[in-house]
Amino acid sequence: MRVLIGGGSGFVGRELTRLLRDKGHEVTVISRQPGPGKITWGELESGGLPPCEGAVNLAGENLMNPLRWWNESYKRDLFSSRIDTTKTLAQAIAASPNPPHSWVLVTGVACYKPSLTAQYSEDSEWTPFDLLSTLVKEWEAAGRLPENISTATKQVVIRPGAVLGRDGGAMKQMLLPFWLGLGGTLGSGKQPFPWIHVTDLAGIISHALEPSPNTPSPDPQILNGVAPVLNTNHQFTKELGRILRRPTIFPVPAFAMNALMGSERAVVLTQGQKVVPKKTLESGFLYKYPDLTSALKGIVGS
Repeated sequence: MRVLIGGGSGFVGRELTRLLRDKGHEVTVISRQPGPGKITWGELESGGLPPCEGAVNLAGENLMNPLRWWNESYKRDLFSSRIDTTKTLAQAIAASPNPPHSWVLVTGVACYKPSLTAQYSEDSEWTPFDLLSTLVKEWEAAGRLPENISTATKQVVIRPGAVLGRDGGAMKQMLLPFWLGLGGTLGSGKQPFPWIHVTDLAGIISHALEPSPNTPSPDPQILNGVAPVLNTNHQFTKELGRILRRPTIFPVPAFAMNALMGSERAVVLTQGQKVVPKKTLESGFLYKYPDLTSALKGIVGS
C-alpha cells in the first residue's frame, strides 16, 4: 500500500511509519515542513491527494505541551490544528478521482463522560459535555466523507486513551520524577486510566487500513484504541513504581493539577473513563501489550 499520514512526524506517527515500512508499505508524511518522503499541507490543498491506498490523520497540537500555558490562544490551536487538517485531508479524499480504500482518523476517548461506574464501548452514545468532548465531536464531524465517496472509501475513527511509550506522550514527562522517587497518584487515584501502548495503537491503525472485503458503510467504523484491561491511576502508579523499584509516595492533589495545567486540561489526568475495546477485539486485532505489566516493562526496559 501507499499510505499518506498527516502528522506522521509526531510520537504516534513515527511508530506507525516504522511499522508500515517494516511491512513493505510506502509512506508519505504530510508535514508543515517539506523534505524527503513528505508533502506539506499547502501542497495537499493546491495539488490534491497524491496516489495512495490509505490515508491517516494524526495531526494536532499536543494537549499536554508543558511549554504552553492554558489560555484561549492554546485552546484555539488545539481545535484548529485538528479540525483544519482533518477537513483538508477529507476534502482532498473527496475530490480525488481515485480515492483511497481506507481513511483513518485518530481522535480520543475524551468524548466519553468521566465516571467511576459507567463503562463505554464503541456502541455507547454520547453528547458533548465539556471543551474536550466538544473538540472530539467537531473533529470527527470534520472527517466525515460525503455519501458518494463513503461507498468507495472505508472510514474508521480510532479513539485512543493515554498513549504510553518511551519516546513521547505522557510517559516522557513522567519517567524522570518516577526515577527520582517523586512519583505518586494524581488526584484521588481512583479515577479510571484508559491507556494503550504506542506499538498497539500503531498496530490498530495499520489493521484499520487493510481494505474491507465488503462495501464500506456510509458511517465511520468506531474503534476504541485502549488496552483490553481496566486500570485506575492508582494501579498504574503503583505498577510503574514497582517495575522501576522506586517509591510512589508523593500524591499530586487535584487542585494543584488544576492550578498548574488549567482545569479543562487537567481533567484528562484527574478524571477518567472506563473504556473497553469491544469492536477492536471483534475486528481480530491482537494486542502485543494487553496489560500494564507487559506494557511498562516494554517501555522502561526491565
